[in-house]
Amino acid sequence: MSVNQPCPQGTTPYIIRAGDTYFSLAQRFNTTVAAITAANPGVDPNRLVIGQRICMPGTTPPPVTCPTGFTTYTIRAGDTLYALAIRFNTTVAVLIQANPGINPNALFIGQQICVPGTTPPPVTCPTGFTTYTIRAGDTLYALAIRFNTTVNVLLQANPGINPNALFIGQQICVPSGPPPVTCPTGFTTYTIRAGDTLYAIAIRFNTTVNVLLQANPGINPNALFIGQRICVPGTTPPPVTCPTGFTTYTIVAGDTLFAIANRFNTTVNVLLQANPGINPNALFIGQRICVPATT
Repeated sequence: MSVNQPCPQGTTPYIIRAGDTYFSLAQRFNTTVAAITAANPGVDPNRLVIGQRICMPGTTPPPVTCPTGFTTYTIRAGDTLYALAIRFNTTVAVLIQANPGINPNALFIGQQICVPGTTPPPVTCPTGFTTYTIRAGDTLYALAIRFNTTVNVLLQANPGINPNALFIGQQICVPSGPPPVTCPTGFTTYTIRAGDTLYAIAIRFNTTVNVLLQANPGINPNALFIGQRICVPGTTPPPVTCPTGFTTYTIVAGDTLFAIANRFNTTVNVLLQANPGINPNALFIGQRICVPATT
């Protein structure tokens, strides 16, 4: 059959998508493999390609009629019966019974199935907790760190949740807000930004990782997150005092001592001597260093 040849009467055009086979299409459109083959003479069913146009008997898949207490749900990318069972507070066996003939291993985007109720049950959180909507990449462990709590506390606040099957859009209960940060005398709060590590922060504020750990009991140095507030010494990094013939320069994205040395017609060694204590492997955006006054 030619690509542009019209479909015979009683059939309608269909564009092949990823995973399509004559067998899965026959199930979806309530027809048979033989009928699809007859409607597409010359098409090799074993060599279907994405974007290929074929003719399907009938017009659209038959409407889904759900049993009492169930409603239709349209399959989205990543959906599985197991994940849907958790989302709708049911079991895979119940979903299979409500959808006779469904192939749980061949769900496709746009497919309509029957699920319990109308929407997932609303989330009611205990006192001191609020709802949070799961985003891509979220895990209970990462959320526990972000909200300064533990996985066990999250599990207790979300009875029945499956920590190994969180899904985007799922609502769970998390602590209402991180507790306020109270810093010891001589320290002030600092908000973690992208790329921050305790080591880099220690250098920036002229202190050590151990001092930061002592000032922030319970902090996980290997799991800092953007927006987290910690305690650092003083209020701002100490001012930079440059030797004669040098001036201050503020580090920007992509800077290295080697690149800066070339830019200012000097050497890395000269820069290191003019900036005692600087870590050439841990420059950070906004850091101020000393460079030759002329270029």
